[in-house]
Amino acid sequence: MTKIRQDAIELLEQIPEDKIIFIVQIMQGMKGLYESDDMKQREEAFQRLEKIKKKVPDLDYETELETYREEKYGNEGVG
Repeated sequence: MTKIRQDAIELLEQIPEDKIIFIVQIMQGMKGLYESDDMKQREEAFQRLEKIKKKVPDLDYETELETYREEKYGNEGVG
């Protein structure tokens, strides 16, 4: 553990329990600053995916199912 972390912990131990909520709120706010960098990376990755996606024509599911069944089972016993 670094010296600065040790100093921070010592200071936290000196703060009364009912006042520590303020410190926690400040720390959560600081954490949000670091997470915004992560969110920026996620947004950039999403934009890259959006650029490379391809348009797929609408599928006729009934026809697709019929074709699949013919390929898999053939037409035996039908009719």
